[in-house]
Amino acid sequence: MLIPFMKYDEVSDTLYISFAPGEKGTGLELNENLLLRVNKAERRAVGLSIFNYSFLAQPTEAGLRSIPLTGLNVLSEELRTLALDILRRSPVKDLLAVSAYTPSLRESIPIASVTVDARETA
Repeated sequence: MLIPFMKYDEVSDTLYISFAPGEKGTGLELNENLLLRVNKAERRAVGLSIFNYSFLAQPTEAGLRSIPLTGLNVLSEELRTLALDILRRSPVKDLLAVSAYTPSLRESIPIASVTVDARETA
């Protein structure tokens, strides 16, 4: 397996991660700060962009910052299933910890936490 190519843009505070450099993919907006690019035919991640990276990667006093994956709600059932499948597998799961917030017994909200440190890529 190839090591992901990572580039942090300090001006825009964006971490770009490519799992398949040069390959185009379909963008799935997980929320306003997370864009997952996928190869739908092969059901795999092509890349991930994390906007406002320095804020999202900064832990809180309680631990990792949880980010609701609100964009999953507007995807078709097929794309939502694909996104969740890809999020739970390497290489994405090595960079984003995905879980669910359960505010009630009847409701579950997918969330993610950024676990990659852009400083490790320098």
